[in-house]
Amino acid sequence: MLPKLNGVTLPHRKNTAKMPAVKMTPPRLVTIPMNMHIGAPAVPCVKPGDEVKVGQLIAEAGGFVSAPVHASVSGKVKSVAPMLASTGTEIMAITIESDGEMAISEDCVAPDITDYDSFIAAVRASGAVGLGGAGFPTAVKLDVKDTSRIEQIIINGAECEPYITSDTRTMIDDANLIAEGIELLKKWLNAKQVIIGIEKNKPEAIKAMSTLCDDTVSVKVLPSIYPQGGEKVLIYNCTGKIVPEGKLPIDVGVIVLNCTTLAFIASYVKTGIPLVNKLMTVDGSAVAEPKNVIVPIGTSMADVFDFCGGFKEEPHKAFYGGPMMGIAVPDLSAPILKNTNAIIALNKADSVLPEPTPCIRCGKCVKACPLKLMPVDFARALSVKDVEMLEKRKVNLCMECGCCSYVCPARRPLVENNKLAKAELRKYQAAKKEENK
Repeated sequence: MLPKLNGVTLPHRKNTAKMPAVKMTPPRLVTIPMNMHIGAPAVPCVKPGDEVKVGQLIAEAGGFVSAPVHASVSGKVKSVAPMLASTGTEIMAITIESDGEMAISEDCVAPDITDYDSFIAAVRASGAVGLGGAGFPTAVKLDVKDTSRIEQIIINGAECEPYITSDTRTMIDDANLIAEGIELLKKWLNAKQVIIGIEKNKPEAIKAMSTLCDDTVSVKVLPSIYPQGGEKVLIYNCTGKIVPEGKLPIDVGVIVLNCTTLAFIASYVKTGIPLVNKLMTVDGSAVAEPKNVIVPIGTSMADVFDFCGGFKEEPHKAFYGGPMMGIAVPDLSAPILKNTNAIIALNKADSVLPEPTPCIRCGKCVKACPLKLMPVDFARALSVKDVEMLEKRKVNLCMECGCCSYVCPARRPLVENNKLAKAELRKYQAAKKEENK
């Protein structure tokens, strides 16, 4: 038996788990950012005034680690201009005024896949990125060249954050697509073992995925402990393998794919329609009618919340993703991105944090950390700019899951400290590298 990893037990609040996704009425406008993935932003290939159709290429991949972008509605390009992202930086975006027809582009034809290279090319052309929230370009993850390196492919259905149920609905409602996706992985990546990891609090999803099991496909029922869906945590709990610092999953023979990403790839191979819609959960204490919704990428949060009945009370905070690792937005004009798996709006009572007080040295943050790190040491080292200590204590291993902040009785901003500490260490390492040139 594997040694147990740490973590925290969270309230699940899976209010929409039994709600199949409904398709949203197309909005009047969509604003599609070029930075919806890790890596280089996409490069626009349309201009204001151009007529576009659903699925038409509007921005090309900006490099190897990048992904193309496609129109999510048919209509006219209104602008190609910078917008303010939730991170506070300006990014390029394409705004399209919908004609309401949702006409599909003639370019949307099923790809011709004959070998490994053409499969990777198809995944790249689809615009696929990690749809569970990470946003890493999927073609890059699958482009391992030597498929004999792949020992296991893990399908991530853990979905461990509160509220979010979009992956759960994919596993229940689109099990056939996941099955087809697994066959693609077997055929073109020579997948020898496929493991579907699901937390035990999703019995319907476990039942649906269990029908796919055979000699090479299995379901791993996991404890409902956050952050079970974290890549390194999931790999360890499914295979017993540890991904070393600075290494990738493929370095230990593993690829991890989100279940909704895999379902999308299967759909694209059949239809040729690229990533233009996003299945996502809309929930939170301020939302009138929580739902799972299929939304055109680029739709504003405001339009999506309106589709879900608006607010039953004033929203005090809204964010992409779950309450543990989600990203707060300054206003509801923020668009739905490729990797948006949920938008949450909370009332004031649920979103105002207590003022932090001095650390009482209780060690709860150390006990909760799934990677056995020491947030209290990071905070102390950061306060005196001791970057060598940050390096020694392995701050770069922090996945910013928020377990430390969640359990801290003093309500210290430990995740924020860890992010700042990693930035400080990066500056130090860059300067050191420059000196050694």
